[in-house]
Amino acid sequence: MSQFAINLLFVGASFALYIGIAIWARAGSTKDFYVAGGGVHPITNGMATAADWMSAASFISMAGLLASGGYANSTFLMGWTGGYVILAMLLAPYLRKFGKFTVPDFIGDRFYSNTARLVAIVCLIVASVTYVIGQMTGAGVAFSRFLEVSNTWGIWIAAFIVFLYAVFGGMKGITYTQVAQYVVLIIAYTIPAVFIAMQLTGNPIPMFGMFSTHTESGIPLLTKLDDVVNALGFQDYTADVDNKLNMVLFTLSLMVGTAGLPHVIIRFFTVPKVADARWSAGWALVFIALLYLTAPAVGSMARLNLATTVYPDMAGQVENYEEAALNPILYEDRPDWFRTWEETGLITHNDLNNDGRIQMYNNAADFSDRGWEGNELEVNNDILVLANPEIANLPGWVVGLIAAGGIAAALSTAAGLLLAISSAISHDLIKTMINPKISEKGEMLAARISMGGAILLATYLGLNPPGFAAQTVALAFGIAGASLFPALMMGIFSKRMNNKGAIAGMLAGLICTLLYIFTYLGWFFVPGTNMLANTPDNWILGISPLSFGAVGALINFAVAFVVSNATDAPPQEIQDLVESVRYPKGAGAAVDH
Repeated sequence: MSQFAINLLFVGASFALYIGIAIWARAGSTKDFYVAGGGVHPITNGMATAADWMSAASFISMAGLLASGGYANSTFLMGWTGGYVILAMLLAPYLRKFGKFTVPDFIGDRFYSNTARLVAIVCLIVASVTYVIGQMTGAGVAFSRFLEVSNTWGIWIAAFIVFLYAVFGGMKGITYTQVAQYVVLIIAYTIPAVFIAMQLTGNPIPMFGMFSTHTESGIPLLTKLDDVVNALGFQDYTADVDNKLNMVLFTLSLMVGTAGLPHVIIRFFTVPKVADARWSAGWALVFIALLYLTAPAVGSMARLNLATTVYPDMAGQVENYEEAALNPILYEDRPDWFRTWEETGLITHNDLNNDGRIQMYNNAADFSDRGWEGNELEVNNDILVLANPEIANLPGWVVGLIAAGGIAAALSTAAGLLLAISSAISHDLIKTMINPKISEKGEMLAARISMGGAILLATYLGLNPPGFAAQTVALAFGIAGASLFPALMMGIFSKRMNNKGAIAGMLAGLICTLLYIFTYLGWFFVPGTNMLANTPDNWILGISPLSFGAVGALINFAVAFVVSNATDAPPQEIQDLVESVRYPKGAGAAVDH
């Protein structure tokens, strides 16, 4: 059986499973559509939350970031997992006790203002749409390789599949689909990692293998990797970070962004009791850790495999890495996996010195004395996890499995995001603000139409992304952290916070963050419209656009505090409401205020 047939078998079987679940769990009411009826078991919800969370950025792009940036990109791991601790301890149980369907529901009622609700809807849509771009980008990468179609067609296929099971199933269908997707993606991620760890180190546990001895050279794997990348002009893989401020802010931005992401928060409205919300977050962290502890090993081993594929003399015991780097492989001798990925356009080779070989190195280094005229190999970071089984010559079924896993990761999060967008439009905007008398059937229709429109917008933006998957996702986290997270925190823990303060804070955090991001990445991410080049020497105090969400959150808190204390206190019933929401222990079932 050909590799293409194997890929079709695995991907097709997973699609049939997802669509079958959506039909079985088809939403019959708005409560089913928005919160799966409110009766999901905490372990089931934890698994679905993990799938909702572990997007294309986690499955496809994070290990690619770790492969290219080493220790410097470990901030993604720290920020994304740390945010779940904040979510579990400070937000999930309190929001569940409040008993509403959506984040704008909470903000609109807590701050007794439809204006606050509208601002929250805008913040939610901006953050979710930015996030879903990364999912469509990742889905396009996966589909383009494994179904052997163009990246454009890959994104359109992903949009069609999401449309089928998300539009009809709603949260109920998405929940059980995401459980299946978690099982698929975690198996797909760990099996190749175990194989590759065994090949390179003899240790079957990837996270331990990363710190074990590299079998072929007899030295620690990370030391071997440092030696290889050094010889090619890159900094040490394990090198420390110079800009500690940016690193701390970026980690903090991912943490508060995690806690403010609406598609994750709405998952905690699906469990029966307040205590279940906290247990769900705990279980989600366990399920997430299974992948996140493996990702650094996958990244480091992928980087070493790629380098030693191009420079085979570096693979074993090497006395002089500079001499070993003089003999890269001939382009005509490139391996089959290289040829396959070239067809997707995600690996490109440009023979600058016409010697028929592949020179891959850091362009900032001067290797002109070797006759090299520049780096000749461009490899998209997003392909490394997907290409890993082929690079390591693993069996065809493993390649097919990781195809299904990568696609499952992208589709699971895309579905959750699209549900958050559609519920904000149909429930918060249409039902609550525009037409309160709309029938349940009419609200369901509005939800499905708005989700269809969101899918079309996400597809367009996926075809024209502002960066690769994990970069785009990081922007979404910054936007969510700067706008929604402070409003949620102050809404729960400050009885003095009023509607004027919350609105001013959300607008200040969102606008400042967007302006900073657009300054370097272009207005609304349109290429060529940026006012400054996105380089460290142009950043204010060395703060990257990806890190500005933490600054935006601080601005939000400060503006909200000043405005709230300069204006009237909230009504007494709102203060009593905050007091009751703050004590989830022993509360039992959630209260619908």
